[in-house]
Amino acid sequence: MKTYGLLGYPLGHSFSKGFFTKKFKAEGLSDHEYINFAYSEITEAVKHLRGNPEILGFNITIPHKVNILPYLDSMDPLCSAIQSCNCVKVEKGRWKGFNTDVLGFEYSLNPLLKPAHKNALVFGTGGASKAIVFVLRKLGLEVLQVSRTPGKGVVSYEALSADILKTHTVWVNTTPVGLAPDSESVLPLDFNQIGSAHLVYDLIYNPEKSKLLQKAAQMGATIKNGMEMLVIQAEESWKIWKS
Repeated sequence: MKTYGLLGYPLGHSFSKGFFTKKFKAEGLSDHEYINFAYSEITEAVKHLRGNPEILGFNITIPHKVNILPYLDSMDPLCSAIQSCNCVKVEKGRWKGFNTDVLGFEYSLNPLLKPAHKNALVFGTGGASKAIVFVLRKLGLEVLQVSRTPGKGVVSYEALSADILKTHTVWVNTTPVGLAPDSESVLPLDFNQIGSAHLVYDLIYNPEKSKLLQKAAQMGATIKNGMEMLVIQAEESWKIWKS
């Protein structure tokens, strides 16, 4: 059996297994399977994955996009530049890391961007945020990262003034805040500063409209969830595994 899968923890929210299972069936690939590798500890995960010669590739989600890096044998230039990996191709026992989040986010965001979108707030500093910041800067936006634990180049939620919230008209949530089953949770933001010029993008896709997106929509903002990004990055992963 040719095995692919998703490494992360927890994986109750995962879209990938259903997507690839359906894809393999549609393409008549009865000798292919896609399974979830739910490991909270990266060392345990690597031991299991390295020990299975049938694994030809896997995707990576929270919390392992960064802590997988030391276990890769090589990285493509994009993965190396961003220092975040969400796709691994296994060839002759060697692991090569890729980042398909970049393509997924860029292709899904680009049609929504307007000339007024010059400044962005990115909520979260985890592995997913690295691809988001990379794309926004590539597209010419100034980026301010926000976290509960501020640091170099990262501000706290408390530091977000009304002026910052108004003038940074692109907001991107890369945190799991609002993810089902905790879908009533929302980031501590002053939503009264949102207007019709704002674009609010939440990487969360379950629920389809997170509390963040609901509140933004009520204030007239353009909203987008992470489903299209997910589909694009999954298709790109499949191209990499097949190549």
